[in-house]
Amino acid sequence: MEFQKAIFAAGCFWGVEANFRKVYGVLSTRVGYIGGEFNNPTYKDVCSHKTGHAEAIEIQFDPSKVSYNDLLDIFWETHDPTTLNRQGPDVGTQYRSAIFYLNSQQKEIALKSKAKQEEIKRFYRPIVTQIVSVSDFWEAEEYHQQYVEKRDKRPISNL
Repeated sequence: MEFQKAIFAAGCFWGVEANFRKVYGVLSTRVGYIGGEFNNPTYKDVCSHKTGHAEAIEIQFDPSKVSYNDLLDIFWETHDPTTLNRQGPDVGTQYRSAIFYLNSQQKEIALKSKAKQEEIKRFYRPIVTQIVSVSDFWEAEEYHQQYVEKRDKRPISNL
């Protein structure tokens, strides 16, 4: 079986990455920047609010152990998809909620997953999560990779 990738933006990528690294079937993760206006941005560039990039996580997973839909369930559980450009105390477009689909199958699954969340009224406010086609993913600086694990801190949930 071939491994697959998923890319999500759900606020500060440190806690998001730590949450997904614990999931059975997730083979690797890396954090980075996506959805912006220029090539190879740095953290400083993204924090300037001028690039349009989101902090995101790229997940490589084994679909025989964890499905894309399962990863979406975790995505919805680990952040507040109703706050525009904000997660907890972090404010800015780089903290937006977004699903970056890699193919038409992921797009369809993501749209259905979002519709399900809206239908069951899990959240009190409307979901503002973007569902957009993947663009260039730029790996963040090394010190951001597995940040929570390196500092032996518990993952942060924004809910």
